[in-house]
Amino acid sequence: MPHPAEETPYQLPVPDADSAPFWRAAAERRFVVKRCGDCGRAHFYPRPFCPYCWSHDVHWEEACGRGVVYTYSVVHRNDLPTFRHRLPYVAAIVELEEGPRVMTNVVGVDPGDVRVDMPVVVDFAPAGEDRRGLVPVFRPA
Repeated sequence: MPHPAEETPYQLPVPDADSAPFWRAAAERRFVVKRCGDCGRAHFYPRPFCPYCWSHDVHWEEACGRGVVYTYSVVHRNDLPTFRHRLPYVAAIVELEEGPRVMTNVVGVDPGDVRVDMPVVVDFAPAGEDRRGLVPVFRPA
């Protein structure tokens, strides 16, 4: 039987000009990050400049979708309506193979089995009331 976090659709954010390409890619089941043309480092969350060298020469690229759990917390209580039916869920920071760290959820595993350095791979969970949107989450690799 699926965990409640996998049955309850996620809420979609309202994209801004900087994040809209990320959400369009997610709707196509692609996980993208930005890379700096000057220093070469990838970064996430979407922004119009490199957070390392401040260059505006940044471009989107598709990430491989693999990473490891950098840190996590099992959430047992959250009274917000969009989270209440997911309990318990794993809020995590995943370090992508490309380098950036991403705040996300780890799904498809008992929360007690999640570990730091656990290999994970991106997946996409249904989002929105119509369940047509997609939100990136990570599963054990």
